[in-house]
Order: sequence, then structure tokens, then C-alpha cells
Amino acid sequence: MKNRIRELRATQGWSQADLAERLDVSRQSVNAIETGRYDPSLPLAFAISRLFGLPVEAIFTPDQETA
Repeated sequence: MKNRIRELRATQGWSQADLAERLDVSRQSVNAIETGRYDPSLPLAFAISRLFGLPVEAIFTPDQETA
């Protein structure tokens, strides 16, 4: 799954550690999500969405569309 977390985080001037603290996860988790090595759980995806004030669909997109 692709995401815009790095871009959105940068616009806020937050480090990965800053974002991790706001989400109550590890910095390593933020890094893994940003680089696509890990897809967040649904509750975490919603928490990220709320934090940035955007719908989940504006942050996360599937790697490829399925019919």
C-alpha cells in the first residue's frame, strides 16, 4: 500500500519520532509504514487520518486496483 505520510509529516515539520509520539507507536513503525514495509492496522490508519485531518483514502492508496 502506498501512502503520503512522509510528505504530510514534512509539511508539519515533524520528525518520524514526533509523529510516532503523537500516534503512540515506535519510530521504527512510522519508518516501516512510510517505506511500505508495513501496512498499518485499521485503527492506526484512522488515527493517522484524524491527526492529519484527511480521509484515509487521501493518505493511503492500494498498490494496484482490484476489480
